Amino acid sequence: MVRHARIRLAGTIAATAMCAAAVTEAAAQDRGLVLNQQLQLGDVVAGQTLNVVDVSDQVTVSTASQGNGAIMGGDGRDFEVRSTQDMRGDASASTSLTLGGETNGLTTSVTQARGNYLAGTASRGQMALDATQTLSGDVTASTVITGQDAQMVGGGQVAAAALGNTVALAGNGSGSDRAALVGSIDQTTTGLVRANNTASPRFVREPADFSTQAVANAVQATSGPSANQELGVRQRSSGALVEADTGAYAGNGWNLAARAHAGGNQAGFYNQGGSLVPTTDQANTAFIRSEAELSSYDFGKATAAATAIANEVTVGNNDIFVDIDNTQLNSGGVEATASFVGQKGYDAYVGANAAGNSVTGYACAECVGDLNARNVQTNSGNVSAMATSTINGNGRNVIAGANAVGNTASFYVTQTGGN
Repeated sequence: MVRHARIRLAGTIAATAMCAAAVTEAAAQDRGLVLNQQLQLGDVVAGQTLNVVDVSDQVTVSTASQGNGAIMGGDGRDFEVRSTQDMRGDASASTSLTLGGETNGLTTSVTQARGNYLAGTASRGQMALDATQTLSGDVTASTVITGQDAQMVGGGQVAAAALGNTVALAGNGSGSDRAALVGSIDQTTTGLVRANNTASPRFVREPADFSTQAVANAVQATSGPSANQELGVRQRSSGALVEADTGAYAGNGWNLAARAHAGGNQAGFYNQGGSLVPTTDQANTAFIRSEAELSSYDFGKATAAATAIANEVTVGNNDIFVDIDNTQLNSGGVEATASFVGQKGYDAYVGANAAGNSVTGYACAECVGDLNARNVQTNSGNVSAMATSTINGNGRNVIAGANAVGNTASFYVTQTGGN
């Protein structure tokens, strides 16, 4: 009887092991797997030239170049992503607009150059990510609007953006079907990243916004209700230059804006309904420069704004729990310059902001938020912000500010609504 009992026990253990193996195999089969490996060795170039006269309606132009790109997602199922993207060539995008006479509709121009791009969405499931992006080529984007008699009667939205490495993630749950973004991201940029936007219209009646953005490494993760994040991000920016340069020069502008933003490493995490646990490690040695230059002989409202940040982390949760582990090191120079020159008009706003290292974290107060932070910041680079306002004739308001800081950290619990 004892021997028989032993035999039956051994059989039970073996059956249990077989069942466990079957369950594990079934779980593995139920979990999707994406393997992505991309290598771009040559240059990627996109260019567009437009020459028009007296347009009665809109002018819309889009120019884009990209080295490596991957988009993936899952709905109602867990999946794993292992991705490697390597961009060794140059990526450039350029747009040239010659506007003659009157352009009565809105002028819209978007010029964008990217090195590596990865986007992932998890709906009612978990995405486990292991992503590496490497950029050694240069990424440049430029937009030029010319024409001695260019009259942008309908105003405009004109933007140029150069982005080295980009990861964009989104998670959305529903009730008990939760979503999760977990894993690690590693980004390295050693090439030059530069965006330029220049415009010289004679007359602008409706609002017109001219902007540039240049960022070496960028990560953004956004999750909605019934979702959580636990991501580790490592970013390295060591190219010679990251520059955003905007210049808008008008004879008569009713409502003009020139904006420029340059960043070495940028990571943003936002959540609506779950825990938010990011770990960030950023290091920058590149020179980060932004310049917004605006002029108009006659002006109604004029805005010039320049921002340059070597390392930037933003963590925001409209739910209870936030746990931040942040390390930032900057040894590159950071410079932001904004200027406006006008003869006669009304209101001018000029602002320049520069920072070596910046981190912001917040949780929901009305949820009885729990925020924990471990922060290490070291800056050895020069940081400067300069704002210049010149009104040669007469004006109504001039509001200007320049702010430069080596290290800045802000952690708080905030109320998002109600009384």
